[in-house]
Amino acid sequence: MRIIFMGTPDFAVPSLRRLVADGHEVVLVVSQPDKPVGRKQILMPTAVKAEALTLGLEVFQPPILKTDEVYEKLASHQPDLMVVAAYGRILPEDILETPRRILSQRLLDLPTYGCINVHGSLLPKYRGAAPIQWAVLNGECKTGVTTMQMSAGLDTGDILQVLERDIPTDMTAGELFDLLAEDGAEVLSTTIRALENGTLTRTPQTEADACYAPMLDKSYSPMDWSKSAQELHDQVRGLNPWPVATCRWTGSGMKVWKTTVSPLSVEAVAGTVVSLSPLQIACGNGTVLQLDEVQGEGGKRMAAADFIRGHAVPIGTVLE
Repeated sequence: MRIIFMGTPDFAVPSLRRLVADGHEVVLVVSQPDKPVGRKQILMPTAVKAEALTLGLEVFQPPILKTDEVYEKLASHQPDLMVVAAYGRILPEDILETPRRILSQRLLDLPTYGCINVHGSLLPKYRGAAPIQWAVLNGECKTGVTTMQMSAGLDTGDILQVLERDIPTDMTAGELFDLLAEDGAEVLSTTIRALENGTLTRTPQTEADACYAPMLDKSYSPMDWSKSAQELHDQVRGLNPWPVATCRWTGSGMKVWKTTVSPLSVEAVAGTVVSLSPLQIACGNGTVLQLDEVQGEGGKRMAAADFIRGHAVPIGTVLE
């Protein structure tokens, strides 16, 4: 099958690799423009672009999609199908609906089978930009990957196939991200196989079950110690590896990378250090959160026990 692939971050890379491994003809890879990275602002290729070039595939990086130039570029490759995985922008309707348009006195078609999206959640739950992180942040015990037939709404198209996965209570969003990226490649492969042999079914999403997963930023990082230890533990997991949960001790900032919900119960002001070995903090409703890995301001990520040895954090200190 002739396929145009659209994707940008690491999540999309396994899906691109699987298309090639399955023998499909990936005629074009579309990715967002390269962006400057780091203090020196060095222009770096997207993860999908880097993989596409390694595979010897043509790459196209338009700054915007809703132009005749982009439409003509896509149509010129005469794709049977377009596959989208974490591209990062909403596709215009005239690409999604397999239209016919006249440009430069030519009649152009877009994919015969339209566009299939690989989404990192069990739709209709967690539509939007950060479905994997929000599943962890909200303490979900199960998630998965959904392929859907793309439509004009935000992740609203008909469900094609689903692959479920349990979320262990200590798994971070970053760890889950890596697993679901591989799951996405697997379910994409089976979806296209069903499409080719005519057995693919479409199931409309139930709007009553829909919820959204907005993009994360550092405003979600500060820890509110009045919340329960479980809520804070899920926050730490959900914001790892970015933007990372944070708190303050004796006026200094601290990143919290890894925690454990303690079975202890205490009567203390929320945020109070109640133990140093291990480092445990009183939380809401008498619950206790154990800090396992932290990073002081300007320092390196380390075990909380090592941090305590180098910093004065006596019992009774109240973290902010």
